Amino acid sequence: MKIVFAFLASVLFLSCTSSKNGMSSSENDVDFTLAFGSCNRTDLPNLLWDDVINTKPNIWIWGGDNIYADTDDMMLLRKMYKEQKAVEGYSKLMDITEITGTWDDHDYGLNDGGVEFASKQESQQEFWNFMDIPAQSPLRKQEGVYRSKDFILTNGTIKIIILDTRYFRTPLTPDHDTDKRIKPNDYGTGSILGKKQWTWLENELANSKADFNIIVSSIQFLSNEHGFETWGNFPHEVDKLEEIIVNTKAKGVVILSGDRHISEFSRKSLIGVSYPLIDFTSSGLTHAYKGFNGESNPFRVGKVIFTESFGLLKFNMKTKKIDFQIVGDDGEVLEKIEQVF
Repeated sequence: MKIVFAFLASVLFLSCTSSKNGMSSSENDVDFTLAFGSCNRTDLPNLLWDDVINTKPNIWIWGGDNIYADTDDMMLLRKMYKEQKAVEGYSKLMDITEITGTWDDHDYGLNDGGVEFASKQESQQEFWNFMDIPAQSPLRKQEGVYRSKDFILTNGTIKIIILDTRYFRTPLTPDHDTDKRIKPNDYGTGSILGKKQWTWLENELANSKADFNIIVSSIQFLSNEHGFETWGNFPHEVDKLEEIIVNTKAKGVVILSGDRHISEFSRKSLIGVSYPLIDFTSSGLTHAYKGFNGESNPFRVGKVIFTESFGLLKFNMKTKKIDFQIVGDDGEVLEKIEQVF
């Protein structure tokens, strides 16, 4: 029976010799494999599910826009979620690994939507149904889809922290002065996570004993100059999360993001932290920004991938290293970096 997320962090013990942990005889230094992706239309073919399955992931994480509903009609939303779960490749993936994730605007129900979406409570219940969260779970009574889980391995622990960047997010500021869609709010104005989720997140990092703390955000954290949705539209919130990472001394913090229909790595050094903060953007699964011709990102590492792909993280718990890979059709590694934490 597939294990689901509980409101409080729970643990799952995994054998470092199991065939389900993403290892093979040629990868005997990989203790845990995480696969993730975003931007998945049910009306377009997803050619990547077999490639995801071939990586033998311990977990698949949805990064948002898991379906494209853009609706307050819950019957339609439910129908699209059921269609996604019936997709052959995804159905096979559900049989072999744990599934979790967050939502973004198109599965939330309102394009670029936030706190103002009138049907967010009903949409959240449909999201929990998609994630197979039991009816009696405390998550069913919680506002927002944020939650966490610890994976305890032989040589260390990985904590996965799922954020909700929709339910509490206050209004954006349209940019009427340039050709960009959105510009940053005045410093100190508005919030992405809301007060309660911020308190929860700080406690999660402050109390974490994990070797790696993987934060899942539907929107990019570091890339901040493109004029679309990004944490950079709330610059004080960027500073706040960076300060929390420094002050809590949380180990191995990595951010996974989606939304953009491009995939890329961003990296930033934080004063007071011994490792660089990496934001790994993986998007999209069924469609990509094929007309991409460049945009500024002062934190970019490597090249931008603008074809369909998913993200892969391979953890070596002894050396505290992660291999990050952007993977395309037929398992082709399109870009990669590695980092010791």
